[in-house]
Amino acid sequence: MRSNRAAVRTSVSLAAALPLLTGALALGIPAAHADQNPGARDTLRGSTRPLWATGTSDRGATANGSRVEARVYLAGRDAQGLAAYARAVSDPDSASYGRFLSAAQAQERFGATDEQVGAVTSWLKGAGFTVTATTRHYIAVSGDVSAAEKAFGTQLHNYRKGSRTYRAPQHAATVPASLNGAVLTVTGLDTAPHKADHKDELPPPDAVFRNAGPFSSSYGSNTATTLPEAYGSKVPYATKGYTGEQLRAAYGAGKRTGKGVTVAITDAYASPTIEQDAAQYAKRNGDARYQGGQLTQALPGEYTHTGADDCDAAGWYGEESLDVEAVHALAPASNIVYVGAASCYDDDLLDSLSKVVDSHLADIVSNSWGDIEENQTPDVAAAYDQVFQLGAIEGIGFYFSSGDNGDEVDHTGTKQVDVPASSAWVTSVGGTALAVGRGDTYEWETGWGTDKAALSEDGKSWNGLPGTFNGGAGGGTSKHVAQPFYQKGVVPDSLAKANGATPMRTVPDIAAIADPNTGFLVGQTQTFPDGSQQYSEYRIGGTSLAAPTVAGIQALAQQAHGGRPLGFANPAIYDRYGSKLYHDVTDHPVKGAEGLAVARVDYANSYDDSEGLLTSLRTLGKDTSLSAVNGYDDVTGVGSPAPGYVESYGTRPEHGHGH
Repeated sequence: MRSNRAAVRTSVSLAAALPLLTGALALGIPAAHADQNPGARDTLRGSTRPLWATGTSDRGATANGSRVEARVYLAGRDAQGLAAYARAVSDPDSASYGRFLSAAQAQERFGATDEQVGAVTSWLKGAGFTVTATTRHYIAVSGDVSAAEKAFGTQLHNYRKGSRTYRAPQHAATVPASLNGAVLTVTGLDTAPHKADHKDELPPPDAVFRNAGPFSSSYGSNTATTLPEAYGSKVPYATKGYTGEQLRAAYGAGKRTGKGVTVAITDAYASPTIEQDAAQYAKRNGDARYQGGQLTQALPGEYTHTGADDCDAAGWYGEESLDVEAVHALAPASNIVYVGAASCYDDDLLDSLSKVVDSHLADIVSNSWGDIEENQTPDVAAAYDQVFQLGAIEGIGFYFSSGDNGDEVDHTGTKQVDVPASSAWVTSVGGTALAVGRGDTYEWETGWGTDKAALSEDGKSWNGLPGTFNGGAGGGTSKHVAQPFYQKGVVPDSLAKANGATPMRTVPDIAAIADPNTGFLVGQTQTFPDGSQQYSEYRIGGTSLAAPTVAGIQALAQQAHGGRPLGFANPAIYDRYGSKLYHDVTDHPVKGAEGLAVARVDYANSYDDSEGLLTSLRTLGKDTSLSAVNGYDDVTGVGSPAPGYVESYGTRPEHGHGH
């Protein structure tokens, strides 16, 4: 399971596809010349017309009186210096490695000055805007189209997109050069799609989902003897759902518990029953009991876009439950702070991430949400990257699930990666199918990519083996983000240059369990058909599981590191490439096996057998076009953590890739 904002995210993201200048302002005229040319203006990269706003779809100028709600993000004192410092403190080969700043020091060194805020505010008011909010990151404004056109030097037109019409800028936005680079970017000039009405109360839990069984308690422990063979042998039933004890053993947790480390989790909204659900789950499944104050929440004052036809707030409750319970299962003594966003829109998610950074709520941040790259735009990407870079200089690392639709072709018709996982400043977590055998022994992993074939009506064969694509770890090559330094010499050119001659960012970076057929057991209060709300447990997966799993493992590694923050972990992760600290995950991990598969039985109505059962075969290691191979690959990155990985943060590995 991985919450996906594709249906709603474009309300604040332009559907543009432009090269990114990460975390920096593209200046049209040097600021030093502003005094010589008072009318000079600087172009804001990432604020141009989106690709869907074509000449043929232009429906004319937007009425001057139409309302515009925008955010003007502040570049701070030194945007380029911020990126350079974020790299230096994250690179094991740098003399500045690990020399993190406090949140106050980061703001003092790189944040916007009072003078910058005052100048930008004055300019916006002078254009006719009303300032509705001011934070250390942005100035939110409200006004009409004429104010926006005056302020940003571009015309706003209406464009047809599909069956609807949205507003978008005709040209890139500009700002007065006299602001001397104080503005990073602006969001909100486009309106695709329209926002839903505000609702202040969260809905009740979603309808119940339960697994039918039979199950295997460990991989291969229960063979489906009455079902047809597949790939030359009888297959096992899918697991009931691994527990923390099994995952800790598989990934070499040892005696580490994450004590003294705080992990933040960001999602949208907040489950009203998370505390009792997490406590009951831990008690039922052998995890350590939560201590007082170990699980806390930082929530907004109100929620928006909660309806099922918009962000579907109730659908996020299971996401929070999974993330919290997975982190606690892997790092049972770590503190967890859940930071809920007011909605699933970019602005609100950015606010939740900024809250973590501004108050340094945690050193490790797990994020099981995202969208496709074609919905991302440079304006929003720049705002995200600024937060990630500020986090990096404070010693905060962000971990994002890489996606659940493989190369996205089956889902969107276009081969692409997911965002923000493709940012050069986050750790993208891919997915595997994991076999944990009897005695909690690690048997093997394969790249998560699943084909599904139904049982034939006569029960004697599997229809169309291996079946149709049913989900897989996201991965591939970004079209917009340049290859970061830590991937050079590790990612093969065949992947890095998949979209042209220039090497680009490739994801994921690292991987862990994700396949829901070898998934994790989660507990959550759900709404049953009779209207009652009851605690129930079910097996779940997706890179939404992989991200908090890796976050938990990183908490163990930070404990091994003497409690010192790991910060932005990618340079250190790639520094260990080629060592025995990773399982080198491939699509064919079992020698001599024709294929790997499990049998799965599901309730037709998702909760009981009153409407029958559905039996299917799930073939593992079968993505649409992505392949898990020896070495780095775009399904599992450098691989999954092996025994020794956690402890390696006590000392630098001797046989890593190095830079």
